[in-house]
Amino acid sequence: MSKVLVISTSLWARSNSDILTERLIAGARDAGHEVEHISLKGKEIKFCIGCLACQKTQQCVQKDDAIEIAEKVKNADTLVFTTPIYYYEMSGQMKTLLDRLNPLYPSDYRFRKVYMLSVATEDEDHVPEKAISGLQGWVDCFEKAELAGTLFCGGISDPGEASGRSEEQEEAYAFGKTLA
Repeated sequence: MSKVLVISTSLWARSNSDILTERLIAGARDAGHEVEHISLKGKEIKFCIGCLACQKTQQCVQKDDAIEIAEKVKNADTLVFTTPIYYYEMSGQMKTLLDRLNPLYPSDYRFRKVYMLSVATEDEDHVPEKAISGLQGWVDCFEKAELAGTLFCGGISDPGEASGRSEEQEEAYAFGKTLA
């Protein structure tokens, strides 16, 4: 089975996206995948400065937690990003991390499948579209990879509310079982 790397981008303790991420991970493990989970909580991830030195060296000139995360991303078969939706977009820390993964572009990365789980207060179908589009733009830069699936869980607003939402928990678990 695949080596799956799940990256949680919410900075809240016991956030709704983290609660659903736990169910996704359980589904992936039950499907036989080896799963590693990284939370961006407490991580130092500086903004990309756009110097492009990484395109020659495959190393970022900045020294922070993004270096170690990038190495784990490079060596995973499957990536899953989980994010709350803020202002109809992925979290800022997710976008900052995606920018900092620029050293992987010229590298011999392993990942082929990329997935996203998103959570929002709003519940309309269009809510995750910009977040999905943003991740698709990142994936499009990696010709061997594809955005293989997304799951949106809307209508969840109060802190910890997802812990009482069995339907969304089951959807997240089932989504985890479908990872390739």
